Amino acid sequence: MALLVRLKAATELRGRGDRLAKAAFRGLSFYTRVLENCEDEARFDETFRWPIASNIDGSEILEIQVFNYSKVFTNRLIGTFRMVLQKVVEEGQLEVTDTLIDDNNSAIQTSVSIEIRYQAIDGTVGAWNDGEFLDSPNRRSEGEGGYSFETDSLLPGHRQDSAVSPVKANPTLRSAERHFRRAGKGVFSAMKLGKTRPPKEDPHRKQDEPAVLETEDLDRKAMRLGGGLDPDTISLASVTAVTTNVSNKRSKPDIKMEPSAGRPMDYQVSITVIEARQLVGLNMDPVVCVEVGEEKKYTSMKESTNCPYYNEYFVFDFHVPPDVMFDKIIKLSVIHSKNLLRSGTLVGSFKMDVGTVYTQPEHQYYHKWAILSDPEDITAGLKGYLKCDIAVVGKGDNIKTPHKANETDEDDIEGNLLLPDGVPPERQWARFYVRLYRAEGLPRMNTSLMANVKKALIGENKDLVDPYVQVLFAGQKGKTSVQKSSYEPLWNEQIIFTEMFPPLCKRLKIQIRDSDKVNDMAIGTHFIDLRKISNEGDKGFLPTFGPAWVNMYGSTRNYTLMDEHQDLNEGLGEGVSFRARLLLSLAVEILDTSNPEITSSTDVQVEQATPVTDNCTGKMEEFFLFGAFLEATMIDRKIGDKPINFEVTIGNYGNQIDGTTKPSLKRMKKDGGDGEEEDSELLQHSSEDEADDDGELVSVSVTQPAKPLITDRNYFHLPYFEKKPCIYIKSWWQDQRRRLYNANIMDKIADKLEEGLNDVHEMIKTEKPHPERRLRGVLEELSSGCFRFVTLANKDQSLSARTKLDRERLKSCMRELENMGQQAKTLRSQVKKNTMRDKLKLVQNFLQKLRFLADEPQHSIPDIFVWMMSNGKRIAYARIPSKDILYSIVEEETGKDCAKVKTVFLRLPGKRGFGSAGWTVQAKMEIYLWLGLNKQRKDFLSGLPCGFEEKKASKGLGLQAFPPISLLYTKKQVFQLRAHMYQARSLFAADSSGLSDPFARVFFITQGQCTEVLNETLCPTWDQLLVFDNVELYGEAHEMRDDPPIIVIEIYDQDTVGKADFMGRTFAKPVVKMSDEHYGPPRFPPQLEYYQVYRGNATAGDLLAAFELLQIGPAGKSDLPPIDGPTDMDQGPILPVPLGIRPVLSKYRVEILFWGLRDLKRVNLAQVDRPRVDIECAGRGVQSSLIQNYKKNPNFSTLVKWFEVDLPENELLHPPLNIRVVDCRAFGRYTLVGSHAVSSLRRFIHRPLDKKSQHWDTAAKLLNGYLALANGGPPCYRPLGEIVINMEPEVPIKKMETMVKLDASSDAVVKVDVSEEEKEKKKKKKKKGGAEELEEEEPDESMLDWWSKYFASIETMKEQLRQQEAAAAEAEEKEEMEIAEGSKGQAKSKEKVKALKEDKKKKQQPPPEAPEKKMKPKIDELKVYNKELETEYDGFEDWLHTFNLLRGKIGDNDDTATEEERIVGRFKGSMCVYKVPLPDDVAKDAGYDPNFGMFQGIPSNDPIHVLVRVYIVRATDLHPADINGKADPYIAIKLGKTDIKDKENYISKQLNPIFGKSFDIEATFPMESMLTVAVYDWDLVGSDDLIGETKIDLENRYYSKHRATCGISQTYSTHGYNMWRDPGKPTQILSKLCKDGKVDGPHFGPGGRVKIANRVFTGPTEIEDENGQKKKTDEHLALAALRHWEEIPRVGCRLVPEHVETRPLLNPDKPGIEQGRLEMWVDMFPMDMPAPGPAIDISPRKPKRYELRVIVWNTDEVILEDDDFFTGEKSSDIFVRGWLKGQQEDKQDTDVHYHSLTGEGNFNWRYVFPFEYLMAEEKIVISKKESMFSWDETEYKIPARLTLQVWDADHFSADDFLGAIELDLNRFPRGAKTAKQCSLDMMTNEGELPLVSIFKQKRVKGWWPFVARDENDELELTGKVEAELHLLTAEEAEKSPAGLARNEPDPLEKPNRPDTSFIWFLNPLKSIKYLICTRYKWLIVKIVLALLLLVMVGLFLYSMPGYMVKKLLGA
Repeated sequence: MALLVRLKAATELRGRGDRLAKAAFRGLSFYTRVLENCEDEARFDETFRWPIASNIDGSEILEIQVFNYSKVFTNRLIGTFRMVLQKVVEEGQLEVTDTLIDDNNSAIQTSVSIEIRYQAIDGTVGAWNDGEFLDSPNRRSEGEGGYSFETDSLLPGHRQDSAVSPVKANPTLRSAERHFRRAGKGVFSAMKLGKTRPPKEDPHRKQDEPAVLETEDLDRKAMRLGGGLDPDTISLASVTAVTTNVSNKRSKPDIKMEPSAGRPMDYQVSITVIEARQLVGLNMDPVVCVEVGEEKKYTSMKESTNCPYYNEYFVFDFHVPPDVMFDKIIKLSVIHSKNLLRSGTLVGSFKMDVGTVYTQPEHQYYHKWAILSDPEDITAGLKGYLKCDIAVVGKGDNIKTPHKANETDEDDIEGNLLLPDGVPPERQWARFYVRLYRAEGLPRMNTSLMANVKKALIGENKDLVDPYVQVLFAGQKGKTSVQKSSYEPLWNEQIIFTEMFPPLCKRLKIQIRDSDKVNDMAIGTHFIDLRKISNEGDKGFLPTFGPAWVNMYGSTRNYTLMDEHQDLNEGLGEGVSFRARLLLSLAVEILDTSNPEITSSTDVQVEQATPVTDNCTGKMEEFFLFGAFLEATMIDRKIGDKPINFEVTIGNYGNQIDGTTKPSLKRMKKDGGDGEEEDSELLQHSSEDEADDDGELVSVSVTQPAKPLITDRNYFHLPYFEKKPCIYIKSWWQDQRRRLYNANIMDKIADKLEEGLNDVHEMIKTEKPHPERRLRGVLEELSSGCFRFVTLANKDQSLSARTKLDRERLKSCMRELENMGQQAKTLRSQVKKNTMRDKLKLVQNFLQKLRFLADEPQHSIPDIFVWMMSNGKRIAYARIPSKDILYSIVEEETGKDCAKVKTVFLRLPGKRGFGSAGWTVQAKMEIYLWLGLNKQRKDFLSGLPCGFEEKKASKGLGLQAFPPISLLYTKKQVFQLRAHMYQARSLFAADSSGLSDPFARVFFITQGQCTEVLNETLCPTWDQLLVFDNVELYGEAHEMRDDPPIIVIEIYDQDTVGKADFMGRTFAKPVVKMSDEHYGPPRFPPQLEYYQVYRGNATAGDLLAAFELLQIGPAGKSDLPPIDGPTDMDQGPILPVPLGIRPVLSKYRVEILFWGLRDLKRVNLAQVDRPRVDIECAGRGVQSSLIQNYKKNPNFSTLVKWFEVDLPENELLHPPLNIRVVDCRAFGRYTLVGSHAVSSLRRFIHRPLDKKSQHWDTAAKLLNGYLALANGGPPCYRPLGEIVINMEPEVPIKKMETMVKLDASSDAVVKVDVSEEEKEKKKKKKKKGGAEELEEEEPDESMLDWWSKYFASIETMKEQLRQQEAAAAEAEEKEEMEIAEGSKGQAKSKEKVKALKEDKKKKQQPPPEAPEKKMKPKIDELKVYNKELETEYDGFEDWLHTFNLLRGKIGDNDDTATEEERIVGRFKGSMCVYKVPLPDDVAKDAGYDPNFGMFQGIPSNDPIHVLVRVYIVRATDLHPADINGKADPYIAIKLGKTDIKDKENYISKQLNPIFGKSFDIEATFPMESMLTVAVYDWDLVGSDDLIGETKIDLENRYYSKHRATCGISQTYSTHGYNMWRDPGKPTQILSKLCKDGKVDGPHFGPGGRVKIANRVFTGPTEIEDENGQKKKTDEHLALAALRHWEEIPRVGCRLVPEHVETRPLLNPDKPGIEQGRLEMWVDMFPMDMPAPGPAIDISPRKPKRYELRVIVWNTDEVILEDDDFFTGEKSSDIFVRGWLKGQQEDKQDTDVHYHSLTGEGNFNWRYVFPFEYLMAEEKIVISKKESMFSWDETEYKIPARLTLQVWDADHFSADDFLGAIELDLNRFPRGAKTAKQCSLDMMTNEGELPLVSIFKQKRVKGWWPFVARDENDELELTGKVEAELHLLTAEEAEKSPAGLARNEPDPLEKPNRPDTSFIWFLNPLKSIKYLICTRYKWLIVKIVLALLLLVMVGLFLYSMPGYMVKKLLGA
């Protein structure tokens, strides 16, 4: 069903110009090609075809518009033709010629003639002949959904916004070439923007390069036409060269060959358990168990505490594939009282998968609190917090650890939880229901031997598989029941997991397994990523899935006992065959834990589930897959020459060898075509009645076997010439195409975005002008694409079989894309030249988000596999996602490769494809595939190259509907291909010499040719033309022109024996010239292009080449442009690349500075003795002088040499420069030591500063640079006058205010404040942030030492980091604000930002409770770098560069040879490249020495003696080396022959040791210049292990202009802790610098001024000596100048300040993974200068001894625990226990206050705690042996915390714990004055109370609360204690001793306890007196009285009768 329009011509056009027409129907537009230079007639003659879903209504309109095409601006409309289609609907065919109407609806002369045909659904209308039908391909380009700017009729309301750029009135550039890619077939010659470049295949964009845009020209035009168009709003649509797949018949090949998934890699998980808080439970002994995957490690046990402090570090090393690694679970659990005998009870645990940590910034969580919960009892709340650091490092990741100096404990637990962003802190428990319904299509999993026997005996036929499903989630495993022998098992079971929600585990692993007596095997594995099936936004949804089918892939289906690809079934690597599909669903229910019915355990449960209906997953539809094999070349010859055929399968359909199980179609009317039913004859085109009564066709899924033909020594090809085999398969699947359609639309938007971004990157890389315009174009395309998605997805009708996930995903995708479209629109208007980079990053995020959204979690149709078979064996495969070839009526929804010719490279399956085997192409296929509903099958051939006839399988029936079994091409074109192979660079080193002997093989269709072999080079310049004659291509000529096949270029290394080694591969597309086209500009001759060469997934160099494909016309080759040189291809000499193509050359001079060679390793076991360096570039070169004796002096005697060479004018084409080092042996033999290729000479090009040049380093820019510098930016001067100015302002708090006047010629004044102290005080006030002033004594000089300076500096560094983070966060907020609301005036936002900053600053200032922390005394600081000094100063290569010499092969596998191992030495030198006639002014410089050329003023390279002083401060995060998870580190230093091992001073069991040492070494440069500092682990027995080492090149530092010999301090002082270290005073250093730099100065003037060149610095002029005498001095001034040396014109550069650098420690056994970090610095002093003073003392501070005396006076309101034996009354026997945290061994108890009835206790009891304390780190230092077996004491540092506990004493049972309080001695709440004022708030709201430090207050007395947790985990008050804390230093304690308890000296009086306080069984009478008498006095009296009364009544009753009788009788 389609509408066809043939646009013949437009006539009577006016003027002359390029014409273009557009046809639109139902909102879908097609463009013709551009016709250039037409006069009055434009013959388009093109056919457009609209596939139609519903019948055309007679009132619909077809619109045709004719334009004058403009290359740059919007096309001008000539006129429009509109036609109502009523007549067409009636007649079906119509020819019309009619005039056009212009914008005002008036007719114009121009007329257009068209022919229209309409084919209705029933196919009744229109007589079709095949040729015509096939000749009307859909003419839109790939990824171009016809919507890039054609948004009219799609988005009625948005037309202006989305399609037109903001400057609406002006003709902008937005559509400059919007028609490029759609423009029909003849576009190629049309739109040329300046010079085009031929197509280029890039790794990501198998696509053509941007054409060069001549921007100035463009801007001029823009101004002229646009009336002053603002260049900041211009945007470019794709400037991609005009061949961008115009005819759209081919899709892009993917160049990355090797599968990377499934290959094991190195990972290291490091976890530091710091401390736990608020653990639930009373008086526990907690241990933390750290579990990663299967491995467990435990911390030590801490006794009786609820907040243990551990600070223990654990490392787990893994070597597994990434998928396995990221699914491992990290589990932290706290266990109570674990010991050797019992496992302990679990308090709480926390789980997270490794992947979650890895996705964090820096791959780590640092100092975060994990929330512990109890999995056994989900109704309980949280069980405590655990503070830890977790980091996951892969190879090559380096982790930036925040600086670990003196961390204060952040007590803000809630603000630092160990959770990913966006996860709420209160996570709830949830149930995850995984329901497994059924599976189908399972493979055979058992040998059929027994089954066959059974079948023979009983005739019973069983399915050979016993499947069950296993689900793994968050470290738990659940299984369904086993269904015995069933290929289609039914389970209908659900597995229930109970886990916190949101879970911190990303994936659910679902595996179908085969149950077996011996071992169960996986059949297939599927992962469900929870992020893809849920959405956490406020409009988000809980994880939900299905019911939907998931397809599982794995190894091939034939069963073998030892399956080599079993890993694939486990989900590692890419599956190579369909295994099964499983119907499942997933739902999540959040639990209400307060509900009493809930089972509180989290064990996995398995229950029955209700079955689902058959059609819940969609209606069964019949799908049709068609494939045609157009070419099969490059077949690996290892396969052998047996006949080869191809098999295509989709699911189990089409699988003939091992598909065995029939597709489950019981629900269908019959089984579809299945392998077993097909006879092999059928494949031989038998005339059997293939079509059943209803025209049912049987699938043909295998091509005919064909014998391969030889291409060259490596490859075969199959003879698919004019006859192309086809396959077709019918299959039945649930119709869930909508899912794939939505994914396709998003994929296309993403592809287009990626392509655009690659364009932009390429433009930036090659320095093309105006990349920002292209970025605007990209954003425009993105926003229109997003809006288009919203409209398309909106009409997504509600299908019955849509699952909840489908609906929710659709909603969230639409929201996201609409949002993204809006943001892209806003961003577009903000893209300016200077904001470009930031915006580019944001757009990259869009791309990631799009790719994430496009990945559909619910599968529908399985992927298609193409297998190459030889001799019935499967050899190699390709896997094609079904969505990529799925057909839809709507263009955007169609898969990107549907109905296109796709180049596919077949791969070896599984592990065989790893490494080098995976790089060799098994076969290169050109395949055409189409997949769609059978009923839409009509157009399945429409995308094939035209010009073929169909060959049907059945002869008799002549059913038109039958698919062809092969295609016979009748048209063929003959071409000649010319491959201009110019050069390659940075190739792979394939020989052991570290070089290669490269040659290139070029393959095109079935031909292959080689270039010559060039020996011993990695940068071959072949300069060779390869001519391929008589290349035959089948199909229409014009299709060839627009879409030629790709060329494959492979580069090999020639070996004398054995076969050539593969070095890399790249693809290219040729520029095509048809025989009737002119060979001339702009397209010919083609330009040389760089093509990225790939080896597996890694890049392996670049190829510079050009390719042209020339049609051989009727006149034969005589029409082709001539080839210079002989054409006898067989024997003739090598043809050079012709002149028009090779680059234009100019004469350059290359000057080389030869300095010396270092660290040369042995060659073939012989030492290098007389080395020489050969430099070669473009065939010319120079040799250094010979080093006579390398051992004695490895420097060269002649420093500078030069040579002249012809280099291309275009710098991007400059050839590499090769450096080789050879060793001259006896008898004139040379051996190669190593080589280095400088791939880009750009950084060495000398650009003279001529005033006229409009280049980027003009003088004007320099001045701006200086202005910026004045505001504190560091420039870094490159050697050759090339000045690169870094404009980033430094964050450091400047102590100078700088004023610099505007130009470099006037004098600028830099003033330094005279009174530094005032400044400091101001700073102090600022820092304190309004905290109340404390009288802080200025620290005494004698108190201060180097460590004070160090800690002060670290505080500053942290402050800076915080500021940077805040600034970054602010910038981000600002970005988001801007994007959100569009920029509403820049000025406003700036003010906003300022305001924000102020707020932030306020926020950042500390709360007033801790003023003493921020009150910084004035301490001079140094600079702490948290990285190596080299990274800060460009490796100190300011004029002396280091080139690594390499030798040896590059390892094939990632793991084998790293670059490090191939380094055999280093060459030091430099080079300078410049065009030869230099401007005259250079040589006129004073003192110009012609011998040194451009290298003036370099020092001599004679040996020099130096004193090297190495200071090692400390190491952090060392990798544990011992079994106990610790190490015993010591330092080893090696420099030349000096080897220092500081073994006796090892530090026991420490991973963060403080060394505090300095070492002096005398060395001679250049022989001893590489300093190695290593940290070893001391072992009692056996050799010591290396933990890690770092290497420093001292020579570069010594000679650097940055003066890295001795850092320059902040201030100059002659005594004290900050003494000047350098033997030269600042004035001497300054005058030397001025002299060396030939700068005028320094001139010291009166009033504290110094003038250097034209800069003036001011500063203080007096200095105090030790005795406080003031003296006049210029040193401060000189120092001020030195600290601002970078501001001196011409010679200025940053000088290295006094510093500490942090260097990573690496271990050669674990390359690339950091083993810890070392803080250190190096000073160097030349021995011929005055000797420096003694080294600074940086030995670690000794802890100071203190004594803490705690007097417990009284307690009150202690809860009463005991019931009295006699009276049942509540009382408690109270005692108080106390200890200083960490020293539970010496806990002290008071005596017992018995029988407290009110909770009051009186003690007057003194505890005495002596301890050692480090003031700076606020830690107590304990030294103790870890266990009986420990060799030595281990030092622990723990926080100073005093714990007081109140207990109830019991005699016969264990004492009862009542409550506790823990006081951090540095900051604890001040005690209450009375017991009444003491409350629970003192503990809970610490923030609001004034905090005191015992170290400041010395003596504190007051009441504090005791607290404990009740059953509900709530804190409750359990008592109050009155205590007095008194802190004394050890000396004071000696002077005034005090006794323990109430003993002498200084005894305390006995407490006045009430008489009740005694022990009852010692004083029974007393107890009766007290317990009975006092309490029950009245009761006893009453009882006695009552008893008396009773006795009297009794007696009365007793005696009454007798008395009465007596009375009566005896009366």
